[in-house]
Amino acid sequence: MATKKLARQLGLIRRKSVAPTNGNVGRSKSKQLFDYLIVIDFESTCWNDGKRHQSQEIIEFPAVLLSTSTGEIESEFHTYIQPQEHPILSEFCMELTGIKQAQVDEGVPLRICLSQFCKWIQKIQQQKKIIFATGISDLSNSEVKLCAFVTWSDWDLGVCLEYECKRKQLLKPVFLNSWIDLRVTYKIFYRRKPKGLSGALQEVGIEFLGREHSGLDDSRNTALLAWKMIRDGCLMKITRSLNKDK
Repeated sequence: MATKKLARQLGLIRRKSVAPTNGNVGRSKSKQLFDYLIVIDFESTCWNDGKRHQSQEIIEFPAVLLSTSTGEIESEFHTYIQPQEHPILSEFCMELTGIKQAQVDEGVPLRICLSQFCKWIQKIQQQKKIIFATGISDLSNSEVKLCAFVTWSDWDLGVCLEYECKRKQLLKPVFLNSWIDLRVTYKIFYRRKPKGLSGALQEVGIEFLGREHSGLDDSRNTALLAWKMIRDGCLMKITRSLNKDK
């Protein structure tokens, strides 16, 4: 397959018309472009004091590796992060996320977390022989297994991590510049606006497992939803990329 054609299918080249029809609902799962999906759902510092806080920091960094052929979660990464700008969590934040002050006190700075995350990525790349479609030049070898990141909205990778890395002058891994926004994918595929992650799960007959606003539980449940959508015939494509056109 021509590289440009494959890139277009993966969503790395934007077509003039991007809204697909919903004709696949109810059919058996179609052949996916990506062999694996890595679902990420950060938790961050937050407040409910009526003030505008510009600098949210990630305090929980989870990731789950989902096979698009079996629906199995084959590997997980999880760590708590020690916030540097606002080291003391608000009562609202602890109540919302279930994260305790002691857990972030014993956590690692974001810089260390990113290093640990990259080591986990390298390990699963070696084990599963996967690559990330970060650009057209990466798509020439059809023998490899392709992997993409999945989030619920663009906030995690497009806002939270992006701006925290800029503020702290941290080098963000380039493979985190492209992802699938499952919320917008859900809206287009099912032709309805989801009422949050829990509401989206309920609408397709899945009960949320665990604690809402736990980053790891949210990631696992987002993976469950992605697998349900795949079984319903949804073709997962990159919806957002921060990479400049090559």
